[in-house]
Amino acid sequence: MPNSKRDFIIPVFVPHAGCPHQCIFCNQNTVTGEKKSIPSQKELDNIIETFLRYKGDNRNRVQIAFYGGNFLGIDDGKIKQLLVAATKYVTDGLVDSIRFSTRPDTIDDHKLGCIESFPVRTIELGVQSMVDSVLLLSKRGHTNSDTINAVGLLKKRNFETGLQMMIGLPGDDENKSIATAHLISALCPDFVRIYPTLVLAGSALAVLYAKKKYEPLSIEQAVSVTKKIYLVFKENNIKVIRMGLQATDDLKEGSSVIAGPYHPSFGHLVYSEIFLDKIINMLKSQNQNYESILIKVHPKSISILRGLKNKNIQTIKDLFCLKSIRVIPDISLSGDEAKIDGLIRSIKID
Repeated sequence: MPNSKRDFIIPVFVPHAGCPHQCIFCNQNTVTGEKKSIPSQKELDNIIETFLRYKGDNRNRVQIAFYGGNFLGIDDGKIKQLLVAATKYVTDGLVDSIRFSTRPDTIDDHKLGCIESFPVRTIELGVQSMVDSVLLLSKRGHTNSDTINAVGLLKKRNFETGLQMMIGLPGDDENKSIATAHLISALCPDFVRIYPTLVLAGSALAVLYAKKKYEPLSIEQAVSVTKKIYLVFKENNIKVIRMGLQATDDLKEGSSVIAGPYHPSFGHLVYSEIFLDKIINMLKSQNQNYESILIKVHPKSISILRGLKNKNIQTIKDLFCLKSIRVIPDISLSGDEAKIDGLIRSIKID
C-alpha cells in the first residue's frame, strides 16, 4: 500500500547476462527494453548520473541495482568490474549501496566471497516457484532446495534478501501458487515480488501458446490469485514491493506481449480488489440496510478504493442497493485501513 518514503533505485539492466540457458517464459530484451548485455563503464556512468539528477527529496536510501540477468552467473572478472564502477558512487556518498538479482543456484560461498568487499546490501533471487514440477516445466534448471539453501547462505551473511515468484507458469495452478507463497514465507525474506506469467514474443512459451499447449491466466484470474498470495505475505509480515511487470515501451505498445495478464497498473488492480473485499465485509458485518455511506481512507488510497473508472464504487452500490457513496481522506488512517462513518440507516435486517 502507499507509503510516504520509497527507496530510490537506479536500474542497470544486464539482460540475460550470466544465464546458463533461457527459461521458457523469458525474453529479457522485451522485459527490460534493453538490447545489450553488459553496459560499458561509460554507459554505466551515464545511467547512474542521469538517474541521480532526478532524485527527489522525498526518498529513502539510494541503491544501484543490476537487474535482468543472472548477476552471479557472470564471469568473476566482469562482476568485479561492474561492482568497482558502482562502488565509486557509494564511496563518493551519492549512493548508499548496491543490489542485484540472481538465480538461487548461483549462491555459494565462492560467489559470495567474491562480492564481500563491495557495498552490496540487497540480493534478490528469481525463485519463480517452490514446486519442483513447475520449475521443471518452466526449464528453470534449479529446484526448491536450491532456493532454501541460497536463502540460508544469504541470511548467514546478513544480506537483505528478496524473493521473486511467478504465477500462471506451465503446470502451475492457484493451489500451487499459494503453496509457493507459504513456503517462501517460511524462509522469512525481507521482501517479495509477484509477477504474472506473460507470453512474450521470442520466448519458448510463445511457441507452446501458438500450438495451444499453454493457456495464460486472464487478468481477472491473475488479480484474484495475486490478491490471495499478497494476503499470505501480509499475514506473515513480509513486504510485497511489486506486483506485475514494470511497464517498458515495448510492453506499453503491446507488440511484445502476445498473450497473458499484462496491465500497466496491475498492482493497483490487486490493491483495489483487496479494498473492495474489505468494504464488502465491513458492510455485511453491520447487518443493516443503508441508503448512503461515507468511507474514510488515507488520501493516497482514495484512487485504489475507488478502483479503475470507479468500478469498486459501482460494485458496492449495486451489491447493497445504495443511493450514494462518499469517499473522503483521513490522514489518521494507514494506507490499507478504511472506516465507514456517517451511515444513514433505514431498515434493520432481521
